[in-house]
Amino acid sequence: MIQSAPCDYGDLLAWSQHVGLLTEGETQKLLRESRQQQVEATSVFARAIALREAIYRIFKALLNKSLPRQSDLEQLNQELTMAYGRVRLAAGEENFVWEWTDTKNALDRMLWQIADSAAEFLTAGDLTRLRECGGEDCGWLFEDTSKNRSRQWCDMRDCGNLAKVRRFRTRSRSV
Repeated sequence: MIQSAPCDYGDLLAWSQHVGLLTEGETQKLLRESRQQQVEATSVFARAIALREAIYRIFKALLNKSLPRQSDLEQLNQELTMAYGRVRLAAGEENFVWEWTDTKNALDRMLWQIADSAAEFLTAGDLTRLRECGGEDCGWLFEDTSKNRSRQWCDMRDCGNLAKVRRFRTRSRSV
């Protein structure tokens, strides 16, 4: 899946909304706040890129059956320390739940969820289901949730379709 690289905090917000970390209203509030705090927004964006790269290298090391770099684990742990300082236990409808605190104007709140999600998968996920997309020039990593563990692409609509079209064209030319 080829996409343009994110360029600024606004791109981070758009992606966060796209994947469901933020609502449209939250995105708009944080966009307004980021204009008031441009230096912090730039810093959060740089942290997001560093976190993304560290998580990628950690999971890629696992795929290659090697130990992740200590610096990547430290990067993730640094974000987790910030994230877990913003979580508290609250009473839910049927049981207790974790909830994020102080989220109103926290420009980095999406990073808390990203770091938490990575840590959750690393500690409780089925690491044998970790895969790298077989799409040409993709490289995305994903969890294979298929029953028979045979998923090959990050997204069938993108890389999967492209691979099938290429195979079809190759077969058509050779006939």
